[in-house]
Amino acid sequence: MKSVLFKHRSIRKYRPAPIPGDVLRDVLEAATRASTCGNMQLYSLIVTQDRALREALSPCHFNQPMVVEAPCLVTVCADVHRFTMWCEQRDADPAYDNFAWFLNAATDALLAAQNLAVEAEMHGLGICYLGTTLYTAERIAKILELPKGVVPLTTIVMGYPDESPELTDRLPLEAVVHYEKYTDYTAAEIDELWAEKEESELTRRLLAENALDNLAKIFTRNRYRREDNLAISRSYFELLREKGFFNQ
Repeated sequence: MKSVLFKHRSIRKYRPAPIPGDVLRDVLEAATRASTCGNMQLYSLIVTQDRALREALSPCHFNQPMVVEAPCLVTVCADVHRFTMWCEQRDADPAYDNFAWFLNAATDALLAAQNLAVEAEMHGLGICYLGTTLYTAERIAKILELPKGVVPLTTIVMGYPDESPELTDRLPLEAVVHYEKYTDYTAAEIDELWAEKEESELTRRLLAENALDNLAKIFTRNRYRREDNLAISRSYFELLREKGFFNQ
């Protein structure tokens, strides 16, 4: 397990070979063994193998070629709909139409997604998480006909790799681990924690390509811009309202 986790990389080029049914079932069953709030399993996994449907979803993911080239997409959804139906059919009064339960369902869903990803890699498959799911969640919800109480959170591209990229860098352990209590960072510590990343050959190339003088500006000006962040937030909040998560 450790070796698989330590070798993870995002795969963006895939062979068209289909995933055998028994392998896919193992991967999906592994997802269902993830930790879950109250053993409620507040998530759904929409497995899309049909090429026409993947082509329909492709614009939602900015037409990245892997969405169509890979044999399988899994749209990971927070889902209180199924559990709500079960309660109502047994004369129990559910109260899961609020933001607290969106957070519980989102946690369940993302834990299941990571189980799925690790199991896929253990079977020799490659995976890539698509953050574009949040950008176009409303369109994805319509294409996949998601009912009230179900919202998409992320999408996992899955298939047999047609590339072997280098491992991407990570911040040192000291950047993300706090012992006993949160210890805030000094300006000098921030500089030290990002030093290796900022001095890498990849960063030098990105700075030249973007005509900017530091890596942080690539993130704030080009990758994740303020205006885009706010537009995505407004759109996703509207979807949460439409899907019934705002009874506060």
